[in-house]
Amino acid sequence: MKIELSVIIVNYNGVQYLKECLDSLYKKLSDIAFEIIVLDNNSSDDSCNFLKTNYPDVKLIESKINHGFGKGNNEAVKEAQGFFLLLINNDTVVLDPISPALEILKFDNSIGVIGINMLNGNREYLPAAGNFPNFNNMFQMKKLLQIGTEFKTGKFTNTQYEVDWLGGSFLLLRKETYELIKGFDEDYFLYVEDVDFSKKIANLGLKRIFLPNYSYIHFVGFTKAKNLTLIKGYEIYISKHFKGFDKLVITAALKINKLVKTFKKGLKLD
Repeated sequence: MKIELSVIIVNYNGVQYLKECLDSLYKKLSDIAFEIIVLDNNSSDDSCNFLKTNYPDVKLIESKINHGFGKGNNEAVKEAQGFFLLLINNDTVVLDPISPALEILKFDNSIGVIGINMLNGNREYLPAAGNFPNFNNMFQMKKLLQIGTEFKTGKFTNTQYEVDWLGGSFLLLRKETYELIKGFDEDYFLYVEDVDFSKKIANLGLKRIFLPNYSYIHFVGFTKAKNLTLIKGYEIYISKHFKGFDKLVITAALKINKLVKTFKKGLKLD
């Protein structure tokens, strides 16, 4: 049977999550011809042995170095046979069938990528989409997620929403689209590569669609301790997607943000 969907998972020391993640995928993809490809980023835990012993059907790529998230996905996608891709984090559990989202993508050529509703380990709503960087949200990053009331509360009235960017822990798209944008920009090691990914899809004139009626759990979330790493990611983003006066202004906003966060970190206020 021809593979329709290639599921791509980048793993680094995530053995404690793999069983729940993979079991949920096998259950929720039962009506789709699929393959699962795991690229292991040189884990020091028992991830590779666990996969070989318990999931022999998974195509395991054992990297001898830690590529990071973006390059790890790029390397794995090179081995993908499916017409469609599902890029999903190792610390996730899919709660709903994937096929309805895949059907939406399959029959609407204006859609570049689809994301679904993200929940934490307690099944509480987490934002999975946001606005592209601008002066206001680089000055105050919480505004990146201020799409509207529904995205703040997690209580949605529509079946789909067009957004700027989608979080990288669940991305469903055509392999052709992935190849057109040359996958993830490998200048990012961790954080903001998903914003850049969506921006490149937007530059193709394709929509980024959020489907709130389908959900997954994502166990590991962002913490304020990672703020400065996030800022580094946005510095890279600005260098790639802004020019001239706009670049000067937004860079200034981000520098002020960085100074404030560094000051708070030094005084242990954040």
